[in-house]
Amino acid sequence: MRRLNYALCSVLVMFLAFGFTSCSTEEGPVADEISDEILAKFDELGFMDLSDIQRINELNPITGVSSVQYVLEGDIKISEEQMEEMLKSTYELGQLGEQYRTSNLVSNNQTITVLGYTGGSNALDNTMRTALQWAVNNYNRINIGLNFTLAYGTNYQAYDMVVYRVSGGGGGSAGFPSGGNPYKFVQIQSGTSSYGTNTTEHVITHEIGHCLGLRHTDYFNRSLSCGSGGNEGSGGVGAIHIPGTPTGFDANSVMLACFSANEDGEFGPNDITALEYLY
Repeated sequence: MRRLNYALCSVLVMFLAFGFTSCSTEEGPVADEISDEILAKFDELGFMDLSDIQRINELNPITGVSSVQYVLEGDIKISEEQMEEMLKSTYELGQLGEQYRTSNLVSNNQTITVLGYTGGSNALDNTMRTALQWAVNNYNRINIGLNFTLAYGTNYQAYDMVVYRVSGGGGGSAGFPSGGNPYKFVQIQSGTSSYGTNTTEHVITHEIGHCLGLRHTDYFNRSLSCGSGGNEGSGGVGAIHIPGTPTGFDANSVMLACFSANEDGEFGPNDITALEYLY
């Protein structure tokens, strides 16, 4: 089965164990060389596999603001400011269990407003719009203290989470919660739609999971879903095993580090158990 990294295309041509793709750097972020000092800081934080780390100077096309971001684990963004905050905090390394969360979660019992962006070249295409609705439905169907609403438009300031399209071969990226709020900006690469609505739903559901504080299910061994890679480590944000989820590899989890080209877009049973425990 072909497995795809969530950041198949960024500013590099990325070859995976079970497939490969290439992409244009047009309109994309510019990758910078990473100093040994920065690598040492991420190592101190507990990121154990830095083989795919990138430093990008990224212009957010929605806000018009540029910022330096480090991309790790294929789809997780950490700013320089967040990295320094993480270095001052304590963190936990999980056991080799099933589902994992960060130490930062979203405040429970709230409505999370989601915007599907419709402006210019960053507008979600029709497949992405349908997939986003299905992804929101995934979260609203389970028994958690979070309710999700969905609208489409360009008024990003008024929403908790904004999902928009960027160029790329397939996959997405997001970040982790802070201050009890979900991570706000979710990027979905334009090529994702070519894999169909269900796989696009899977990618969006996965990225929203990160925004709520979920780590990769196989963070302890990325090769289980990607075919290569090692232990991602605690990363200063925690890799805390969620009670009620079994140990071992879960091939049905929507939070695996890499995804298939023919996903069904639905939560696995243990994903639901994890979210219902947390929220």
